[in-house]
Amino acid sequence: MFTLNRANLKSSHQVVWLIIDFLMLGLLIFNLALIIFDSIYSFEAIQNFLGAHVGPFKEAYDPIHKNFIFYDLIFVGIFLTEFVVRWTSAIITKVYARWYFYPFIHWYDLVGCIPTGGFRFLRVLRVISIIYRLHKYNIIDVTKTRVFRFINFYYEAFLEELSDRIVIKVLSGAQNEINQGSPLFDRIQNKILYPRREMISDWISARVAQAAEEGYVPNRGALRSYLENRVDNSLKQNTELSRLRFLPVVGPTIQETLEEAVGDIVADVIHQILDDLASTRNHAFIEDIVNVFLPNPEHQDADEVTNEELIKLLDEIIEAIKKQVRVKHWRKAL
Repeated sequence: MFTLNRANLKSSHQVVWLIIDFLMLGLLIFNLALIIFDSIYSFEAIQNFLGAHVGPFKEAYDPIHKNFIFYDLIFVGIFLTEFVVRWTSAIITKVYARWYFYPFIHWYDLVGCIPTGGFRFLRVLRVISIIYRLHKYNIIDVTKTRVFRFINFYYEAFLEELSDRIVIKVLSGAQNEINQGSPLFDRIQNKILYPRREMISDWISARVAQAAEEGYVPNRGALRSYLENRVDNSLKQNTELSRLRFLPVVGPTIQETLEEAVGDIVADVIHQILDDLASTRNHAFIEDIVNVFLPNPEHQDADEVTNEELIKLLDEIIEAIKKQVRVKHWRKAL
């Protein structure tokens, strides 16, 4: 059931219209229930059953059934009157740019007023529009109702099934094109990536500098200590270097000096590399790497083995995406 938010109803600037919405909603529900009952009552078996068990009710309803169009026109008159009042209000308040826009925008209100055949059941559209309007103004909350959760669950399941099939179809088509020798790689490399080499180099350079600065500079001392300890342990485990200690007099001194020198050299080299990466000096290095991966189309050599590996790699990536798309997330909610 709906939960009525009376605070929002009182604070709303459209209290009168919202009250009218509630009245119209009640009339629409009653009218639809009456239409459904009259449709069922049309069967002779139903009339005989009611005559046998609730004769007074059948006798009272027979005149209504025979003149049902007349009684239905009473509801239609009320609905059309409310429609004209809203249309007039929209013209006065200039809700739309032209006075005749209202009936076209609210066509569902008019279609349901046709008092013949299946058009009567289209009044359910007006019920939906009123409920939506009340929900939009936070007067009621349809998301907490069982009906909404039921419909929304299967709606989401339908959309997921439909979108999954479309995505898998598109990905399968891309796989077929790639495996049949589609010039996709050449277009991506030569038409998209190569003209933007400078932009790619600048972006990668900036990202590498930022990562090196944020990760290296605050931990510079700890990194140096770690490198010196690792080098010292490696040198102590080195058989050739350990033999220096057996030299008379100067052996241990040479070994210790050599260990310290190697440790300092390794730490300084790595620190210098990281300093360069953390500054704008890394741009030339990054640019050289990008040029290797994105050579000039006029000078690049055809490498069939590389292309086959790239095709295989891309095919496996697409296949992995397809497997993930096939996962039915809506079933997990069951």
